Amino acid sequence: MRRDRREQDFSEFFLARGPALRRTAYLIVRDWHTAEDLTQQAFVKLYAAWPRIRRESAEAYARRTVVNQCLSHLRRHAPERPTDVLPEPVQPAADAPLDVGRALALLPPRQRAIVALRFLDDLSVADVAQTLSIAEGTVKSQTSRALDTLRAHLPDLVLTEEPR
Repeated sequence: MRRDRREQDFSEFFLARGPALRRTAYLIVRDWHTAEDLTQQAFVKLYAAWPRIRRESAEAYARRTVVNQCLSHLRRHAPERPTDVLPEPVQPAADAPLDVGRALALLPPRQRAIVALRFLDDLSVADVAQTLSIAEGTVKSQTSRALDTLRAHLPDLVLTEEPR
């Protein structure tokens, strides 16, 4: 009976948090199929650890697992194309829709992860630092660099929120 309840708890958690975690994975890896695969791999690991995870920290644990899966995947599958030339800034036409996705693809994986966690998942600097196991100052500096890159490539991008 206890096992059935644990599986039910996990299933409910998966249904509630799976789609949001997949969106976060997508912003990091930039491919829906890969994001789905990595999210599922993360949930397999999460299921194995489920009996040891405190329910109040399950979401943070799941988010960290998904982000780690994505960053590990990108390290293993990094393109080996060193270049000294930076891409030209994107100059959208006045009536063209803003392509934030293409701009996010210009960011290094960890900066994409930070932007996804800060602005999609609406996490604080401290929560992002804890999720990625980095210092809060690193989160702030990487957020600033990422936003500078986005601004340079998308001059019309207007942030709706000041960084915390």
